[in-house]
Amino acid sequence: MKQIRFALLRHGVTTWNREKRIQGRTDISITPETAAWYRQHRLPTAWRDVPWMASPLSRTRETADALGIAPIGSEPAFIEMDWGAWEGATLPDLRASLGDRLQENEDRGWDFRPEGGESPRDVLGRVECFLKGCDLPQFGAVTHKGVTRAVYAAARGWDMMGKIPDKLDWHCLQVFNWSDDAGLSIEALNAPLVDAQEISG
Repeated sequence: MKQIRFALLRHGVTTWNREKRIQGRTDISITPETAAWYRQHRLPTAWRDVPWMASPLSRTRETADALGIAPIGSEPAFIEMDWGAWEGATLPDLRASLGDRLQENEDRGWDFRPEGGESPRDVLGRVECFLKGCDLPQFGAVTHKGVTRAVYAAARGWDMMGKIPDKLDWHCLQVFNWSDDAGLSIEALNAPLVDAQEISG
C-alpha cells in the first residue's frame, strides 16, 4: 500500500490579493514587503530536508526563494484553480454583474465553476492523479489557496458549502496524508514557519 505525507504552503501576498481580486492563473508576483517577511522565516525542522516543488506561477517560486527552498521542479498539478473569465474581478464586481446566478453557482459546492474555468472537483482530481503517480514518500509544495482548500475539503469531509470547518492560517503549513486505499487525511493544520534568527542564533 502506497502512503504519502505532504505539506502545502500557500504563496505570499500579491497586489491582487490586497485588492481582493481573483487571480487564478494570472501570473502576479508577491509584494516586496511579503518577500521580506518570508526571508525572515524558514521551514519547520521536519520539513527542511524533504523534496519541495512549486506551482508553475511566479508567486509560488518567489515565496520558495524567499524561504530558502530550492524546489526540485515546477509541478502543474499544484497550479491555482483556473477562474476563466472571472480573473481580475472582485467578488462585489461579480455579485453586481451576475446577481442570483452567482449564488446558485456557489451553492453547487464541489461543482462550483467560474465561466470558462475549473471546479474544485477538477482541482482535486489533478492533485489526486499526481499523488497516484508520485514515488516520493514525503514532499512539500508551495501552492495556492484554491488547491489547499480542495485538498483540505476532501481530507476533512467538507462539502465546500457554508463556512469552512477550520480556520486555515495561510502563513503556515497544512500537512496531509494520502494512501491508495484510504485517500486523503489531515495530519496537522497551521504548522507555523520558524523565525530565521532562532535558527541562526
